[in-house]
Amino acid sequence: MIKKVVRKSHLRDLQSARVDLEYWLGQPATERVAAVDYFRNQYYGSTTRLQKVARIIQRTHC
Repeated sequence: MIKKVVRKSHLRDLQSARVDLEYWLGQPATERVAAVDYFRNQYYGSTTRLQKVARIIQRTHC
């Protein structure tokens, strides 16, 4: 389960990107993947899978 963490800081704070990076690098891979999946669900909706597009090309012999 993803824990909600709220930190307030100024946008001009250059250290916030470094702090965020250190936070996510400190998390286990399963938690990072869960967070990405959560944001993907927020953006694309509750689809179970992303659409895949395949294109088949017939090659002629030279």
